[in-house]
Amino acid sequence: MTEDSDLRHREKMAKKKASRDRLMARKTGAKGLVIVHTGAGKGKSTAAFGMAMRCVGHGMKVGIIQFIKGAWDTAERRVMEGFGDLVTFRAMGEGFTWETQDRARDMEAAARAWELASDLLSDPSYGMVILDELNVALRYEYLSLGTVLAAVAARPEGQHVVLTGRNAQPAVIEAADLVTEMTMVKHPFKDGIKAQKGVEF
Repeated sequence: MTEDSDLRHREKMAKKKASRDRLMARKTGAKGLVIVHTGAGKGKSTAAFGMAMRCVGHGMKVGIIQFIKGAWDTAERRVMEGFGDLVTFRAMGEGFTWETQDRARDMEAAARAWELASDLLSDPSYGMVILDELNVALRYEYLSLGTVLAAVAARPEGQHVVLTGRNAQPAVIEAADLVTEMTMVKHPFKDGIKAQKGVEF
């Protein structure tokens, strides 16, 4: 790098920093966020668990309810349960909907999961509540969308809530403060590779 190009780079970065500092100075609000992870790509639940780790790192209490998953003994469940009273982790589903093939049973499981989720959403001691695969339960109408949105809106001030799963309903996206859509570009499953430890579970 020449002396001139180094100087130009420093000047460019100084302008960028000044602009960024002005922008950040205007960002002073704080509130409990509604966060949605949706889309066909991998990583929706994984991203939510990453935020749970951040919360634990700050000493915040986290509640995690899994609406579909439950049949697998996952590594993330073992890790999260290791945090004692800081994390409540309940895998309350009975597996993928195409495995159970029983709508009434799936609806009963979702109702049981929602009962516990409602308790967490009304408990101000929880800094974050993760409703894993809730979007799937809402898509298949296992739960009332209006009931869910009302409970999310009525949660304690400052509590964050994360809803994961494909095909988030438009009303869920509208209610959210932060929405991320995971897009699948490439996946080894299409090449005949099964789910891998440490990647999928």
